[in-house]
Amino acid sequence: MAKKQFKAESKRLLDLMINSIYTHKEIFLRELISNASDAIDKIYYKALTDENISFNPSDYHIKVEADKKNRILKITDTGIGMTKEELEGNLGVIAKSGSLDFKKENEIKDGYDIIGQFGVGFYSAFMVSDKVTVISRAFGSETAYKWESSGADGYTIEPCEKENIGTEVILQIKQNTEDEEYDEFLEEYRLRALIKKYSDFVRYPIKMDKTVRNKKEGTGDEYEEHIEEQVVNSMVPIWRRNKNELTGEDYEKFYSEKHYGFDKPVKYIHISADGAVRYNSILYIPEKMPFDFYTKEFEKGLELYSSGILIMNKCPDLLPDYFSFVQGMVDSEDLSLNISRELLQHNRQLKLIAKNIKNKIKAELLGLLSSEREKYEAFFKSFGRQLKYGIYSEYGMNREDLEDLLMFYSSTEKKMATLNEYVGRMKENQKYIYYASGETTERIDNLPQTELVKDKGYEILYFTDDVDEFAIRMLRSYKDKEFKSVSDNDLGLEPDEDNKEAETDPVDKEMFDFMKDALKDKVHAVRLSKRLKSHPVCLVSEGVLSIEMEKVLNTMPNNQGVAAQKILEINKNHDIYATLKDAFLNDKDKLTRYTNLLYNQALLMEGLSVADPLEFSNEICKLMI
Repeated sequence: MAKKQFKAESKRLLDLMINSIYTHKEIFLRELISNASDAIDKIYYKALTDENISFNPSDYHIKVEADKKNRILKITDTGIGMTKEELEGNLGVIAKSGSLDFKKENEIKDGYDIIGQFGVGFYSAFMVSDKVTVISRAFGSETAYKWESSGADGYTIEPCEKENIGTEVILQIKQNTEDEEYDEFLEEYRLRALIKKYSDFVRYPIKMDKTVRNKKEGTGDEYEEHIEEQVVNSMVPIWRRNKNELTGEDYEKFYSEKHYGFDKPVKYIHISADGAVRYNSILYIPEKMPFDFYTKEFEKGLELYSSGILIMNKCPDLLPDYFSFVQGMVDSEDLSLNISRELLQHNRQLKLIAKNIKNKIKAELLGLLSSEREKYEAFFKSFGRQLKYGIYSEYGMNREDLEDLLMFYSSTEKKMATLNEYVGRMKENQKYIYYASGETTERIDNLPQTELVKDKGYEILYFTDDVDEFAIRMLRSYKDKEFKSVSDNDLGLEPDEDNKEAETDPVDKEMFDFMKDALKDKVHAVRLSKRLKSHPVCLVSEGVLSIEMEKVLNTMPNNQGVAAQKILEINKNHDIYATLKDAFLNDKDKLTRYTNLLYNQALLMEGLSVADPLEFSNEICKLMI
């Protein structure tokens, strides 16, 4: 029998396929099962248009059989089969999709999906096989044909016997090598696992034989073995079922089965979209953060299916980074896939799905915030940092998606508050949204810098996450109200009458200049404070970098030495001021000592460390003596 040659371009492509154009060799089983499902789809479609053909779903299935001894793996379907011309046309030319031609020729309308529009999937069989044999008998034909190939050297086609309509794909599995393992594709447990992973939701039964041990009747502990044919796949995915038929328990069970998390989800979202792009999706908002969420090992993304066939375990393009905690899946008939089926073309359909999913997640979170406040606050405790980081990392470009989801502890409410709630409570003459940064709400509450703002009756948001101030600097404003730190150089407030004493007293100016010189480059200036009420001293900053931002940046690698531009403020109404004035007039050495003590005291109140703790301790002892 004469061997036929592949076309030149097909031969080159087959060489690539044999040398693994796919990342994972296990993909071959998904491809062959998809083709088998496609073949059954075709006969189903013919039955819809030809009244002489009856289609009983129970008559159609896919069978996977492994013969370990002879290293044979067989995938059989009861689909439409192929004629000699179709075998040569579809299998003799790589990247020609018989399914796509079938769809075009028959003008299949929406709703009748043909899976096999992926092109070269059949040739993935050569990654694991020394030889591939296809035996097929077409619907309406009495003759079957056998197509056989050992790779790029060509193929043969000859008549053969086959009792039933359909196709058998027979793989002669390769021997193991030092670098590659092939025996696994003959193991029953491994084949079942691959079917569950990639083809669990193929709409026709995928069957395998299983050896079952049962006790012999009438005997003690004697067992007998027999072969039992079992359906491996689930067939009907939860996302294609009517929402009204599903319960919360069904969604939680799916969450657990898919290993999306070990917790119970705070919220599940079931989407069935049939507009500019068609897709089904089930999304979950977890209750707790995965243990590896902030590690390199964590992969964001949703499971991606095309017509029930798993394409990617994690498709990162479906989620923005700030929603990377969302788990779930998407199934669409409209997605275009490239030659390997593993890497998506970043096409319009994918972008539309991603945009719709992003908007749906935001809407569900806002709904949770509005109707189930406690649940939202529990969610925000776990993932609020990620939302804030989303604003910072994108330079505020995502503000519309995220700003209404943010929460911070409120000084007046003594609980978490949204920006919208803060603005809704602002006093009539209030210009800014005030905030203060620190390690805990308790420490922030005691900061000297908060005194004047609190005295005015203005609410303060407490920032305790290291990303908070960085994110707010990117956000800049909310509903036309700018953010203002209580440690900023200018608070935009009119000082109290007690603090309106002129700073132009020549003695005061000379004293502050002396104190500035004593501290050298540690501070940018020393001056009277307009914000302090009861505390003697505090540090404030001017410029882009705040004191809290300095602390955060200096904990990062390669950022040590970053410093905010600090100003030491002195409270003229505190008893310490008279002591400083007296020292300036009578004992400038003592003033130098006092200045350093006050500066170190201000550092400690800010949560910063003093440069020389021993010297600081000795200075205190000298004063006590």
